[in-house]
Amino acid sequence: MIARTLSLFGVALLLVSGCGLFSSRPGPEQVADDFLTKLAAGDVDGAAGVTDDPGNAKKVLGKFREELKPAGLKAQVRQVRSAGESSSAGATASLDWDLGHDNAWSYETEFDLRREEDDWKVHWAPSVVHPKLAAQQTLGVAEVRPALAPVLDRDGTPLLSPEQVVSVLLDAKEAGDVGAVAGALAAALTPIDAAITQQSIVDGVAKAPAGQVYQVAALRDADYQTVKPVIYELPGVRFTTRTSLLAPSRTFGSQVLPAVRKAVEEEIAGRAGLRVYTVNAAGDEVETLHEQAPEPAQAVSTALSRTVQTAAEDALESVPQAAMLVALQASTGELLAVAQNDLADAEGPVALTGRYPPGSTFKIVTAAAALSSGQATADSALPCPGRTTIDGRRIVPNDHDFDKGTIPLHSAFAFSCNTTFAQLAAGMPADALTKAADSFGLGVDFEIPAITTITGSVPPATDVVERAEDGFGQGKLVASPFGMAVVAATVASGKMPVPTLLKGRETKADHTPAPPAPAVLEPLRAMMREVVESGTAPQLRPYGDVRGKTGTAQFGDGTNSHGWFVGYRGDVAFATLLLGTNSSAPAVDASARFLAALG
Repeated sequence: MIARTLSLFGVALLLVSGCGLFSSRPGPEQVADDFLTKLAAGDVDGAAGVTDDPGNAKKVLGKFREELKPAGLKAQVRQVRSAGESSSAGATASLDWDLGHDNAWSYETEFDLRREEDDWKVHWAPSVVHPKLAAQQTLGVAEVRPALAPVLDRDGTPLLSPEQVVSVLLDAKEAGDVGAVAGALAAALTPIDAAITQQSIVDGVAKAPAGQVYQVAALRDADYQTVKPVIYELPGVRFTTRTSLLAPSRTFGSQVLPAVRKAVEEEIAGRAGLRVYTVNAAGDEVETLHEQAPEPAQAVSTALSRTVQTAAEDALESVPQAAMLVALQASTGELLAVAQNDLADAEGPVALTGRYPPGSTFKIVTAAAALSSGQATADSALPCPGRTTIDGRRIVPNDHDFDKGTIPLHSAFAFSCNTTFAQLAAGMPADALTKAADSFGLGVDFEIPAITTITGSVPPATDVVERAEDGFGQGKLVASPFGMAVVAATVASGKMPVPTLLKGRETKADHTPAPPAPAVLEPLRAMMREVVESGTAPQLRPYGDVRGKTGTAQFGDGTNSHGWFVGYRGDVAFATLLLGTNSSAPAVDASARFLAALG
């Protein structure tokens, strides 16, 4: 009897021991959690290994992650349902995908778990990863880009607007006779862009890396439609489209708007949305699973004026030499226009960064230095001979050796007497013109978001002859049209304005100079008006209260010169420079066209 009792006790111990061994195996809750943990960690192999069909699970899960490219995933078991000793269970889980760029996708899914002998496995079906993913289906993801935000001028008028651009591509392998196709393309495209020629296309194809096509042109859709009937069927010619921000014309704002576009390209792109959808075995889209709308960006505003820019470009269009014009709002420094014609464009952004002798326009600074120091007043009688000798070494002539005798400083300014201003500068300290130029912003270094600018340089001159040459803008000093526009704006407003281009983006200056004294500015403004009323710029009399200074500036061997006009009307300050005209008259004429267009 005792023996039987022990035997039964032994069996009971064995059963208890057996139950303990069985319970140490992961249950359906642990397996479901393990599967989701591995899936969230990006361990596709590990997650597939928890299923009862690792091969197919790995394929689908890998494709899922490949398409989504998630930044992260939070996966959590919500519930596991099982019935006693059943060999199957059901799980509900939540999946929260972080798809990057503030895009999220959350949903719940359900899947079964089955026990195979002593091990629980996730019963694999594509619906495990999403309830609407069926057999023989994969996932597709499409980025949904918002429309590009426009770039506006100061009045809200578009300067850069989203437009469709068609790229014309040439595949040499499929073209056959590349020369013949290039000739046909050139015949159609040269009227749109003169730089596109048969030879340029042939050369471009030859330089293209092996296996790559050559982009012949990027056309506005309107231009493409005009040539499409001629080029569409050409052998080897392909076309792609994209949306880009474009100016009103190919050359409009050519030296400022491309820089603006580059500076704001992230800001105008907005936030992309996306669409997740199922794809069947034939590659056809079946059903949208998730959609997040894109968020367009706000328009970017600039200081530029489309009206002023158009007036400036039209004023330069007919000039046969390289020509440029920069205009500022004098009171604020806001950049209203940066215009260059095609010949100037070939030299780069010279309106903003070119270094040219300012010629007689620099007499604005020399006159200010003389007035500031008390060396002369506007009414001081000064000699204006046809020629003068400086320090017995340098003969300074007036234009065509004109001789005005002894006249007031304001008249010498209006007539642009080189001899008068050479003598004034010769009698100044070495750094007098440097300090005076600085008070007008010439030599100040600005950091303007989106563009690079140079105002100019006026180094001290210890040599008296060099200083005399500086006095009428022909020494070692240089200035850009941008820099001289700042000078004109300083005269108009009373202090150097800080130029700006993009609204809301601050310009930094390396220093803020002390402004010219009112006792200097008042007579200087009157002298600049006299230039128009009775001096060297009478063409501007019909266009209102224009004040300024003409200039011719020799360069190279001294046999040729550039022509300038620097001035302001009301709150618009500007500088016009034409290269190699040998006279200031063409620059004054261009300025007249500019002012006439502004009304």
